[in-house]
Amino acid sequence: MGDVVKASLPWADPERVLRGVPEGVAAQADGAEFYVPEYMGTVDFPAVFATMPALKVVQLQTAGFEGVLPHLPEGVTLCNARGVHDASTAELAVGLILASYRRIPRAVRNQDLGVWPGDNYGEMDDSLADRTVLIVGYGSIGEALERRLAGFECEVVRVARRPREGVHPVSELPDLLPRADVVVLLTPATDETRGMVDAKFLSQLKDGALLVNVARGVIVNTEALIAELATGRISAALDVTDPEPLPSGHPLWSAPNVLINPHRGGASTAFEPRVARLVRAQLERYVRGEALVNVVAGPPR
Repeated sequence: MGDVVKASLPWADPERVLRGVPEGVAAQADGAEFYVPEYMGTVDFPAVFATMPALKVVQLQTAGFEGVLPHLPEGVTLCNARGVHDASTAELAVGLILASYRRIPRAVRNQDLGVWPGDNYGEMDDSLADRTVLIVGYGSIGEALERRLAGFECEVVRVARRPREGVHPVSELPDLLPRADVVVLLTPATDETRGMVDAKFLSQLKDGALLVNVARGVIVNTEALIAELATGRISAALDVTDPEPLPSGHPLWSAPNVLINPHRGGASTAFEPRVARLVRAQLERYVRGEALVNVVAGPPR
């Protein structure tokens, strides 16, 4: 059973606040008004929501909310965890870029084999210095990523759905993609972004470009990516894939020039203290009748 949020919130009625609910549904779910689903767990939301007639707020521990939205009961407010994963995901994006550029996967494989490559000094690694990094989906994580890239002597170009000062609109991608050395995907999964990175998108990347996906797997057309990787023209570093989990034997595993990380973007020690602060602050606002933050669906509260 999930933990009832009460130890750090003595003023909160444990019958009204639920966190987790992994196996089945907690006995007090019928009186719960504020629900925090478990992080990255498999939750049968229709079944859980059916046991919560008093539910008023769902506070996610993830930035993405596409898996909950179709099942959200009418009148219930849905809040995501915008800001919680900024540090973890931005760090991973930098790590994937550097690992790909400095060929860390090859070094690990050689270490496993006890092999010191003969061309160690005959072939130069890529450097992030003097490169152009295009961030597609420039929000809070994009801002965190840019802060971390500040010391790498690279140029950052920003793209978002809505243009603003210093940020290009998505409509300008055809002009921006050919000049980017690294393209980092940080867009949410929506009807507009599903399959956005298709064969046409990939064909606009320059030779030697690196595609980094730390957003959602469905943003990228997997078949198109495999076909482009097979040419050896570009490389990719993926924290997320479509399908996910990626089945054993899937051709993406053996595609050339790809580094695959098993969806670990938010899973670092930076996550827990940040999500705890968010949940506590949201509960305090709810109990006091103050406006909640990060509302993505349902009535404002």
